[in-house]
Amino acid sequence: MSPPETKARVWAKIFIYYALANAFSGVFGWMSRRTGPNLTLTTGLMWGPALAAFVTTWLFGGRVRDFAWGWGNGRWQWLAYLIPFFYAVPVYLVAWTTGLGGFFNPAAATKVAADYGLGALSPGVAFAVYAVISLTVGFVPKTGRALGEEIGWRGFLVPELSKITGFVGTSLISGLMWSAWHYPGILLGNYNAGTAPWIGLSCFTAAVTASSFVYTWLTQRSRSLWPAAFLHGAHNTLIQLVLTPATRDTGPTAYVIDEFGGGLVITCVIAAVVVWRKNAADEAATTRAP
Repeated sequence: MSPPETKARVWAKIFIYYALANAFSGVFGWMSRRTGPNLTLTTGLMWGPALAAFVTTWLFGGRVRDFAWGWGNGRWQWLAYLIPFFYAVPVYLVAWTTGLGGFFNPAAATKVAADYGLGALSPGVAFAVYAVISLTVGFVPKTGRALGEEIGWRGFLVPELSKITGFVGTSLISGLMWSAWHYPGILLGNYNAGTAPWIGLSCFTAAVTASSFVYTWLTQRSRSLWPAAFLHGAHNTLIQLVLTPATRDTGPTAYVIDEFGGGLVITCVIAAVVVWRKNAADEAATTRAP
C-alpha cells in the first residue's frame, strides 16, 4: 500500500519531478546549443517533462497507467484546437491594421512556395495553401512534440498540485514552473523572436502563466491530458508556422506579436479571467446543488 499523500510528500514529488524535467530536457538543450536548430533534439527536449513524470511516478510507487489517458468527450479536443485562434489572431490583426506589423511577408511566401513545390502559384495563394497544410498535417507532429510536455505539466503536475491547492494556485504555480523551464532556451539558446531579453522573458512568462489557467481548466473539466496537448499543438502550429511567418517586420513588430511580445500577454490574461470566472461559477453551482 502506498504511503498517505501528505502535503510534504506531494511537494517532494513535485520537486523531484521538476528537477528531473530540467535535467532531462537540459541534456537536449545543451546539445542543441552546440549543433544549432535540430528537430530531433527539440523533440527530445520537449519530451523531458514526460520522462520526468514517468520516473517520478515510479520512484513514488505510482502507476503511469493512472494518468488521465482517456480520450473523453471529443468536444474538448475541438475546443482546445480552436482556442488559440481566439487569443492569437486578434493580436496579429491589430498589428497588421495599425502598421505595428505588416501583412504579408513576401520573403516567407517565396520560401514556402519553394519548399512546398508551389512556385507556379502566386505568393498569396501559395502561402494560403501552405497555411492550410500547416494547420492540418503540420498540426500532427507539433502536437506529438507538445504531448511530451503535457504528459508532464498537465498529466502529472496539475493533478499533484490540485491535491494541495485550488484552481488559482494550481494554475499559477504550474504556469510559473512551465515558464521557467523555458528560460535556458530563451536566454542561452535560439528560442526567442528578437526582443530584448528582459522584455521577451517578461512577456513570455506573463503570457504562459496566464494561459496555464486555460490548460488547467481544460484538463480538470475534461479529465484528460489530451485537450491540453491539442491546445499546445494548435498554439505552436498557428503562431510559429502561420501567423508569425505571415507578418512583415516594420520595426516594433517583435514587441507586439509572437510569444515574446505584449499582444499575447493581454489576450492570454483575458482568457485566464474568462476561465477563472467560469470555474468559480461551476464550483459555486456544484456547492449549491443538493
